[in-house]
Amino acid sequence: MPVSVVRFNLVEPGATPASLHARYRTALEMAAYADDRGIATVQTEEHHGAPNNWLPSPFAFAGAVLGATRRLAVTVSAVIGPLHDPLRLAEDIAVLDLLSGGRLVTVAGIGYRPEEYAQFGVDWTRRGRLQDEVLQTVLAAWTGEEFEYRGRTVRVTPRPYTDPHPLLLVGGSSRAAARRAARLGLPFFPSAHLPELEAYYKERLVEYGTEGWTMMPAAETALLHLAEDPDRTWAEYGGHFLHEARTYASWQSADIRSAVRSAATTVEELRAEGVYRVLTPDECVAQGLDSLVLHPLVGGMPLEEGWRSLHLFCENVLPRLSG
Repeated sequence: MPVSVVRFNLVEPGATPASLHARYRTALEMAAYADDRGIATVQTEEHHGAPNNWLPSPFAFAGAVLGATRRLAVTVSAVIGPLHDPLRLAEDIAVLDLLSGGRLVTVAGIGYRPEEYAQFGVDWTRRGRLQDEVLQTVLAAWTGEEFEYRGRTVRVTPRPYTDPHPLLLVGGSSRAAARRAARLGLPFFPSAHLPELEAYYKERLVEYGTEGWTMMPAAETALLHLAEDPDRTWAEYGGHFLHEARTYASWQSADIRSAVRSAATTVEELRAEGVYRVLTPDECVAQGLDSLVLHPLVGGMPLEEGWRSLHLFCENVLPRLSG
């Protein structure tokens, strides 16, 4: 059975505080509904300073989702490690791990937008070294033992629920990211389907004498929206898909490799490209994808249309896949 994921980034161009409140509350209600119907994972992410209100605080949102659900995992993919204080990050993840009984999954990346580093006064050129410090610190902190941190002895409490520590993966598309994961004995999450990078990671595991595994994105990754009439949905709501695709594309340089990447400049091009797909339930079942990533509130999608998509997926797709 394919892995089922519901993605939320809470984008809403031109939002008011009241409309964002409604969007955030709807996302929590959707997560609870999805949990009751067997969705495996809610996925969220971190970006800062986006005019369209892209979610900047993934752990606060993850905590709300974990509190509203009982079974599904919440994946933060990815947290931008160098933008966080390592000790506070260790504490926040430990508390969420305790509250959820181990349902939080964290993918740590270094990001790809210098302006996010500038916003927090963090040196972009030191991002690799800062990421090393973040990962080493959170792993030491989760032992509950004293350790040396920036010239002083510290101990972080409480210890997490998960033994030996909460699920933490290193994300990225570079050899440096793969080496970092292997050196620390952490799982590696390539940002795209990159078998050659997975092979490099495994070679480094042998070199460092560590153990790890890869969570490789599927060869074909699509963001899905369910509708009874895809033509009508593209005509009425195609602008929401295009807004997100163009925003994300504007952040990516030529050397960034991502599982979700669009070059479309019009709704028609976006539909033909297949990165964003509006499918009927029958078409969704027939896709044969390894993972089904539903994106019900994509690009500021009206809440009622997002609910229609989620209902169709949970009531008309999931039961047929599990059967």
